[in-house]
Amino acid sequence: MPSETPTLKKALTPVHLWAIGVGLVISGEYFGWNYGWGVAGTVGLLIATLIITLLYFTFIFSFTELTTAIPNAGGPFAYALQAFGPLGALLAGYATLIEFLFATPAIALALGSYVHFLYPVVPVVWCSIGSFAVFTVINLLGIKEAAWFSLIMTIIAIGELLLFIGVVYPYTRIDTFLHNPMPFGWPGVFAALPFAIWLFVCLEGIAMVAEEVKDGKNTIAKGYISAVLTLTFLALTVMISVGGITNWENLDKLDYPMPEAIAIVLGRQNPLTQFFASVGLFGLIASFHGIIISYSRQIFALARSGFLPHGLAQVSKTRKVPVWALVAGAVFGIIALVALDTSKLVILSTIGAVVVYIISMLSLFRLRQTQPELPRSFKAPFYPFFPAIALLLAVVTLGAMIYFYSGLSLLFFGGLVAIMVGFIASGRYRKIRQEWAGAVEKVVD
Repeated sequence: MPSETPTLKKALTPVHLWAIGVGLVISGEYFGWNYGWGVAGTVGLLIATLIITLLYFTFIFSFTELTTAIPNAGGPFAYALQAFGPLGALLAGYATLIEFLFATPAIALALGSYVHFLYPVVPVVWCSIGSFAVFTVINLLGIKEAAWFSLIMTIIAIGELLLFIGVVYPYTRIDTFLHNPMPFGWPGVFAALPFAIWLFVCLEGIAMVAEEVKDGKNTIAKGYISAVLTLTFLALTVMISVGGITNWENLDKLDYPMPEAIAIVLGRQNPLTQFFASVGLFGLIASFHGIIISYSRQIFALARSGFLPHGLAQVSKTRKVPVWALVAGAVFGIIALVALDTSKLVILSTIGAVVVYIISMLSLFRLRQTQPELPRSFKAPFYPFFPAIALLLAVVTLGAMIYFYSGLSLLFFGGLVAIMVGFIASGRYRKIRQEWAGAVEKVVD
């Protein structure tokens, strides 16, 4: 064991956190959600999105209490460890890694598809693999540099979405949006829930950089709340704008629905169509880059706490970034994008996300009971109703995904069982549990 605990550099402000939060998610407005039309139709997906919007509003306002009270790079893993011990932490850490590690290759494939839309000679998969290499190197430069890059990419991406809305709005027709609106009825609404989650997924990744925030806990609250408000506006306006351009059946299986929609309006050879597809890469880059920041910090935190090999917690001496965590995440992502298609990656990522939301809200309730004196600079409003609503909606969503996507759910939970068995058999569980029990006794005393 090293004599000095690895630490991260504090450099982030509320604007950085807003940019990281919006940047983590904004690619969800560019692609992925449209697969929900294929299982629910336009109105079915819209209803699913409104349900998920309520989930995220109540969840983020509740989750912020945990992030400010326990500013740890492990995020949900750290909260579950304090609330439920090593097995709860392992569940939260595993689910968070699944969420982020499968979201990244999905975005990489969309990046490849956008480039292929512009330059058909460029293969999608090789472009996606190259993206992992380039943005892993950028993240190795340092968190402040990475955060400024994320801020610039996010501002460009938001500007592009507003430009898109402005261009297509005159061509949006309500009767087109209402074409075949719920072909699968209410079951389709539940089947569409993971694709609605994709519009917000990974937002809680702000928690992964909590140790790198300047001036503490109010900064985190400002970053979360401003990000969720921005994303809600963008998600609803983009969905309605695209759905009013052409029948949803023309767009529900594409990784580039927005360039295709604007091509329908202006023509594929129109300079603005080409410009939009080119600039559209910035939204995907913002999320891709931001999620790399988040999964590397999650791997770092798990390794630092003994849940993963300690070498993955190694921090570079000059840049103070988790080097091997960044490399390991990139290798996993490349394997995943070769093995699975975009819709499967989206579903696996959102299954992990919903499990994270469930364990996080349970941790909030547990810590309110067991550690009432824990410093909380931000408390969940309307407690216990907000976290209870978030928990209920997350449980319903998980049940729907298990029902409609049983094979991928089996893959997720099968992996969880295998990792838990290996963790217990390795002897690390006993050691970490003893350390956790000692820490709990000190808190109680």
